[in-house]
Amino acid sequence: MNARDPLWHSKPEIRSEPSADIVKTLSTATSTTPLRMSILATAAVSETTESRRSSTPSSVSSSSVLSQKYNDRVILTTYPGQNVANPIHLQWGAANPQERGPIVVSRNRETLKRRNAIGAHGGSYSFYNALAVAAGDLSRDFRPDLTNTQPTFDFPYQPTWGDPLKIVSLDPFGHDIVKHFGHHLQAGVDVRPSMAITRATMRVAEITDALRQKSLRVDGNIVLNDSGDVRVTKVAVDPVWYLPGIADRFGVDETTLRRALFEHTGGSYPELITRTDLSVFLPPVGGLTVYIFGPPECVSDPNVKLALRIHDECNGSDVFQSDICTCRPYLTFGIEEALKEAQAGGSGVVIYFRKEGRALGEVVKYLVYNSRKRSGDTADKYFQRTEAIAGVRDMRFQALMPDILHWLGIKKIDRMLSMSNMKHDAIVEQGIPIYERVPIPDHLIPADSRVEIDAKINAGYFTTGKQHSETDLKEIRGRGWQGWEDVVH
Repeated sequence: MNARDPLWHSKPEIRSEPSADIVKTLSTATSTTPLRMSILATAAVSETTESRRSSTPSSVSSSSVLSQKYNDRVILTTYPGQNVANPIHLQWGAANPQERGPIVVSRNRETLKRRNAIGAHGGSYSFYNALAVAAGDLSRDFRPDLTNTQPTFDFPYQPTWGDPLKIVSLDPFGHDIVKHFGHHLQAGVDVRPSMAITRATMRVAEITDALRQKSLRVDGNIVLNDSGDVRVTKVAVDPVWYLPGIADRFGVDETTLRRALFEHTGGSYPELITRTDLSVFLPPVGGLTVYIFGPPECVSDPNVKLALRIHDECNGSDVFQSDICTCRPYLTFGIEEALKEAQAGGSGVVIYFRKEGRALGEVVKYLVYNSRKRSGDTADKYFQRTEAIAGVRDMRFQALMPDILHWLGIKKIDRMLSMSNMKHDAIVEQGIPIYERVPIPDHLIPADSRVEIDAKINAGYFTTGKQHSETDLKEIRGRGWQGWEDVVH
């Protein structure tokens, strides 16, 4: 059987049981791949389900609404050479956007055949887009009006934009598709930005405190007033993965990578298996935001000093100021130091990655918190509870993190506002030297977070202070839950 067989394309006959043709195919087609077998099985189940629904009055209205949005043929996957597979040319790593080509992933009617990438725009929000279509709030063929959405700063082209090994997790031309791919837009191709650049004024309570304490000054250009208003250039980035490059970064073959992504996302993206001619994947994961203090053009200037904070999301601390970790104190310290560098004529950059709970997620993080607090919460067992619950201690995989540094044109880091050995090693391995590493000052470390920071120092984090022995770690305890009501276990 092949993808052009009538069974693949035709509207299935409605009956109470799977059709004899499908049953026969499932039982006898020994040459059929496991993926196609699963697709055929899905079609068989769909026939039975649709038959049962057809006997209810509501199925008439449901079918009517469905037919208005979609035709009768459900395309579960595609194969190279099909008439629904005529992708626009895409050459990752080409030196300019015209040679590289746009990234096209939309499944709307005008663009479906021209797709040259797998997945969907919007990262983790792509499913909300689908819900909006299902609810009738959004047309399935909606195309955005991009008038006046162009970047507020024209970042200069960097040689790394055309290097297929330096940037593998974002689209280097995704910030200005109107300029780069306007002719495709005019031809009706649904090309969409995967990056956006804007400017803003921000205010952080700790920066206002620093002004009151005279550790930071108002200059009227970067720090605007005593209230702590700060000028900032912001860059939002959704992930765009070049699969051969991703595989190379992690030291695995591309086939294994594709299979793992397919299997462990519930089989959500079968084209990872069937479309080996498509090398770009837009995964449903969080992106990042760059905050630039001072003139953006200074970021890539090797003659200008750069202070950098790489920060991974921690909602509990960053937003709600939980004191069980050092995340917010280190983040705000990084912002203050970045501002000072910019005021001194250099450049300050903070990059915020959506990797909640070391990319294990907030549910896992809270489970770990419970287990830690009920087990005595000592530094020597800090990582053990995470590994017992999640299987690993960390899934942030910093190997992809330096891509945004390459895109910004950063060639060296004068002051790295991070203690993480993983971040340091990932950056240095990408050929970007770090001249100074700046740990969080002791007075900013909350008492309950000593467990976290001392355990991390023992595991390899940089410090200019004391390194504790294993015996010491057993005596470093977090706050208990004494006096708090808890359920009996």
